Amino acid sequence: MMKKINLFASLKSDFASGLVVFLVALPLCLGIAMASGAPLFSGIISGVIGGIVVGYLSKSHISVSGPAAGLTAIILTAITDLGAFDVFLTAVFIAGLIQLALGFVKAGSISNYFPTNVIEGMLAGIGIIIILKQLPHAFGYDSDFEGDLSFSQSDGSNTFSALLGILNYVQLGSILISFVSIFILLIWDKVSFLKKLKLIPGALVAVVVGVLLNEIFVATGSSLAIMKQHLVSLPVPTTLEEFKQIIVTPNFSGITNPQVWIVGLTIAIVASIETLLCIEASDRMDIHKRYTDTNVELKAQGIGNIVSSLLGGLPMTSVVVRSSANNNAGAKSKMSTIIHGVLLLLSVLTIPFILNKIPLATLAAILILVGYKLAKPATFKHFWDNGKYQFIPFIATLLAVVFLDLLKGVALGIIISIIFILKGNLKRAYSFRKEKYEDGDVIHIDLAQEVSFLNKAAIKSTLNDIPVNSKVIINAHDTVYIAHDILDLIREFKKTRAIDDNIKVKLKGFKKAYLLKNSSDTLNHVTIESHYDFAKRVMVKKEIKHEVFTE
Repeated sequence: MMKKINLFASLKSDFASGLVVFLVALPLCLGIAMASGAPLFSGIISGVIGGIVVGYLSKSHISVSGPAAGLTAIILTAITDLGAFDVFLTAVFIAGLIQLALGFVKAGSISNYFPTNVIEGMLAGIGIIIILKQLPHAFGYDSDFEGDLSFSQSDGSNTFSALLGILNYVQLGSILISFVSIFILLIWDKVSFLKKLKLIPGALVAVVVGVLLNEIFVATGSSLAIMKQHLVSLPVPTTLEEFKQIIVTPNFSGITNPQVWIVGLTIAIVASIETLLCIEASDRMDIHKRYTDTNVELKAQGIGNIVSSLLGGLPMTSVVVRSSANNNAGAKSKMSTIIHGVLLLLSVLTIPFILNKIPLATLAAILILVGYKLAKPATFKHFWDNGKYQFIPFIATLLAVVFLDLLKGVALGIIISIIFILKGNLKRAYSFRKEKYEDGDVIHIDLAQEVSFLNKAAIKSTLNDIPVNSKVIINAHDTVYIAHDILDLIREFKKTRAIDDNIKVKLKGFKKAYLLKNSSDTLNHVTIESHYDFAKRVMVKKEIKHEVFTE
């Protein structure tokens, strides 16, 4: 029986963290919509649905869903190719249905195969991207799209060129507000008398101070005043009719267009993979080490994308940036995610004119500290200390995420990890021992539990290097399976080369046959039995005798 979750048990801390995530999510929702070539309000709609609908349905305690930077290129291309945003919404609706189906077929279990060092490399890479992307905003240079986390931009520039552009567009008011905001964020949880104000998050204080400072600059006519183009920009409907015009609904006449289905399938696959990666990362960040049912998460994301498409919103995923901000702000349950969605909805309905006074520099300061916590030096040191097999996949994933994109970075990290695993398995196919006796060398080769064709090259090399006039004992007592290639190799060595070079060979523990298909009726029990116990049970059942393959 599953434990019931009381969403109101930690309302105090969840409200504070939800407020922080709201402040982080607001510019990201707008920026991703802008980078995707979609109506700005579509990003807000996606954020609201991701917070309230997905937040309620999901089993994750700290992950936050909303429009994702990783989908911007797909969305931008799809809207252009399909010719209209309402037709694109039909593709989002299809994507939601596909994700729902993936949840029912339990495709979420794939997340269990993401290596820890790859996940940590992805998080660190995203942290570095956040810092690089937000530094220009902290200095008052807002040429880069707020929500676009890719290295190369659609206008031909890139992250580094944007950083160099800071020198030509320095805005002293933005720099001052950025440093004040960072100072507030750093001291808020460390100064003793401020800890009594824990209900009020440091991010909110930084935003309020940033707005007040800029209002003072504007009122006094100071050159430090931050102009409108460097502030949050949210649509401000004044009538119900204007609000209705903001909402776009899907054009289902495009359902017969094969291109719409291709876009829907693409979004479903990419969004599902990014969600699973984020859920795995969120579970790792969770200080309570709670685990999320990824199949339920796929269903929640599917329903979220269906609802979002019907209301004119962008496709969504679980998002690392917002989830990290949620965790760092002290979220205890998914109520924090729901609160952030409610605040997004209330803010755009009631106080958009106030939100439009928030300097982008203040929000940049909040995100820079989020990025630092994801890519802190201690993480690099941890994987460096654990050796090259942990560090290389970690750093390769990080660099590929920064310079390519998230999915390519994770794919590269997993490929490198698999190569290292295969390399390790090749070495562990057998152990090699040599004992010195007066009458010559006795070489012991103890085979592992499973010896596949992948181990052929290593074993062939070992047998080839055995000196003449030696004594060799090849022991397979603990071996459950040996590939036919390996058996042939050993048999040929014993009957040919051993005779030619006066090598005495003793084979111990070899079975008459190694037929995995004969044990298909018991394979389901391998996960709860040791391979050796399993092999003994099969041998008893099939009456397979030891020592047949011996001298």
